[in-house]
Amino acid sequence: MPRRPPLAWARTAALQDLVIETSLGTMGFMNVSSYAPDTEQGGVRLGASQLDLGSIQQRGKQELSSGGVSVRLYTGRVKRGPGGGTRVVLKAYPQDGGKEADAMAANELAAHCSLQPPAVVKEAQHICTLLGGFMPRSGASAGEQWLVFRNDGTTTAAQWAQQASQAGLGGGLFSVFDRGRAERRQAFALEVLRQTLKGLAYMHSRNRLHQSVGPSSVILSGTDETGSRPLLVRLRDLAFSVDVSEAALYGGATLADIWERGRIDAKDPLKQLAAGLWRRAEQEGARTETERRNYGIADDVYAAGLLLACMAFIPFCEPGSIDAPSLQRLLESTFRLDIEAAREYCDADERWAGAVQFLDSAAGGASGWDLLAAMLNPEWRRRPTAESCLNHPFLKEYVANDA
Repeated sequence: MPRRPPLAWARTAALQDLVIETSLGTMGFMNVSSYAPDTEQGGVRLGASQLDLGSIQQRGKQELSSGGVSVRLYTGRVKRGPGGGTRVVLKAYPQDGGKEADAMAANELAAHCSLQPPAVVKEAQHICTLLGGFMPRSGASAGEQWLVFRNDGTTTAAQWAQQASQAGLGGGLFSVFDRGRAERRQAFALEVLRQTLKGLAYMHSRNRLHQSVGPSSVILSGTDETGSRPLLVRLRDLAFSVDVSEAALYGGATLADIWERGRIDAKDPLKQLAAGLWRRAEQEGARTETERRNYGIADDVYAAGLLLACMAFIPFCEPGSIDAPSLQRLLESTFRLDIEAAREYCDADERWAGAVQFLDSAAGGASGWDLLAAMLNPEWRRRPTAESCLNHPFLKEYVANDA
């Protein structure tokens, strides 16, 4: 495993210090590149009923790659030591994942070290809190890389959206008799988006890209839409996070790096994780270090724009009528990111009336569609930063707190 940064701020645990309680299942990794037009399938020829809801296809120049690493997730608690009784979430990277799994575990650890030093704990409240990491030396888990996070919630934004869709809104979407419930759900969705963007803005201020922003990488402290309990949203899954500091962008391998890898021409496994990003950046004309950094930030904002679309559609549409992959394909491949045309198309489908009405909200004269168009702008140089998105009037509606 690549050399780990110092963990003076975190307690290095051991499997014997923990009680594993519940399996949360396995989680794979998928990386879809930024938008590129589909020259063959463009136009508005596909009806909603014709969308393939079960898969993501390769369209135009869009790249789809599925990593060969699947991690296991568990809940548990610390049973002894200074943190005894602390509820935790454990992430186990498999030994058979090879160098890729080791690099991903090391990269996630390094990202948290740079984002969560003691001096900025308060500022990092929208990032999942890493408590430590270890590698068992014996038993069935020998050789696996384990990361231990404080358990501040296990429900993802994807799970909430799906649950909300299935629950509906009482007497029909935005029923006159259930207007209050619809507005509470809108307020909840906006709060998820606000806090997600705060976490992303914080990462960018610390020269870190996320590179995996999506509904499944956003963790919620709860799903109470009434506002009676404070909501805290955190970003997780930093295995593909990219360091865009000057030292990382300008600097090459140190003698220590070369010694550790064994050969002067050996590839750095951590930098290999970002190879696809920098290849796309060069294709889009970002060649200087500053342009590459800005491209990476714009790439994160684009992913956050797709999250905005998911949070606006899935919880407010007829159950089963749309999912995240189909929504992304609709915006990118069918409408080529023409958000105005997409709005007209969606408005004609009564199953999506709730989403259209939500995004039509025009606080200060600017609707959710305006923000969506800005975040998904095909020209990456014209996308707003995460910090700028937070100042958009659409995200100022239903402000519940200043978390």
